[in-house]
Amino acid sequence: MKQSEKIKEPIYHELNEFEKKFFDSMSSNIALLNRVSHFIVNKKGKQLRPMLVFLCAKLINKEVNEKTYRGAAVVELIHTATLVHDDVIDESHERRGFFSINALWKNKIAVLFGDYLLSKGLLLCINNNDFDLLKIISEAVREMSEGEILQIEKSRDLNINESDYYEIIRKKTASLIIACCRMGVQSITDNKKNIKSITKFALNTGMAFQIKDDLFDYTDQKIGKPVGIDIREKKITLPMIYVLNSVKIREKKWLINSIKVHNKNKKRVKEVINFVKENGGLVYAENKMNEYKNEALKSLKKFEKNKFRDALELTLNYIISRKL
Repeated sequence: MKQSEKIKEPIYHELNEFEKKFFDSMSSNIALLNRVSHFIVNKKGKQLRPMLVFLCAKLINKEVNEKTYRGAAVVELIHTATLVHDDVIDESHERRGFFSINALWKNKIAVLFGDYLLSKGLLLCINNNDFDLLKIISEAVREMSEGEILQIEKSRDLNINESDYYEIIRKKTASLIIACCRMGVQSITDNKKNIKSITKFALNTGMAFQIKDDLFDYTDQKIGKPVGIDIREKKITLPMIYVLNSVKIREKKWLINSIKVHNKNKKRVKEVINFVKENGGLVYAENKMNEYKNEALKSLKKFEKNKFRDALELTLNYIISRKL
């Protein structure tokens, strides 16, 4: 059995139920919106975020409730909205090996559909008086936006250090993982100790997740995005930050010049990737990723051992060993 299937095994019933409820949460009396929604549902991804909601809820109580399902739907609606908007911003015409929404229905429909999903997510909370869930997801959306804008700001003049990088990935990636895990737990209990422990687990899991994602930029694996895309877009991630701070001034100038001036030159980008590898950038980032993983495990071990805790541990291992 694949690792991803092992993770899903304890929540197989919940995920099946969720798929029906998720589509219902997107429904509209406008035919075009329903066509786009059908397309989204049929091209579903790994469903990592709903999985986290259900696993964290069942970590506390074996029986989930309707609020848990709503939490999972809200998270997936918001996450999908951000992906649709990202594809427009990045002018990307492909998502998970399929055409993106903007490729099929053009930018205007894609932006409006993303806005529609965002509003449906917020209304799902409001209409059911889930104001605690609304607060969690609203804070996550704000943090994600701040993180992306902070990254753009820092990338413009290549002025980014390691603490800036951690702040960026905490906001743009870990914040939504935190929202997933907190929504799962808070749909079952308001126990502050449990919420604090799961928040720490989620934070460190999210940090490890993004570092792994950034490491893909330096691999030759076919992962759905071109190798070196971060360098071409002048995004400075942890492997590069480490090397910039550890090499001689002349080499640092060459790296900065390569990113600023020659970032569209495929040959130069490849040289930069090799230079970062040779100077320990990937090893350093992998070590940091494993530090976050170990911190996440510490928080998880505060919960009673059961098949749901085991599945969350498997999820964590999957995140740092995934190939895409």
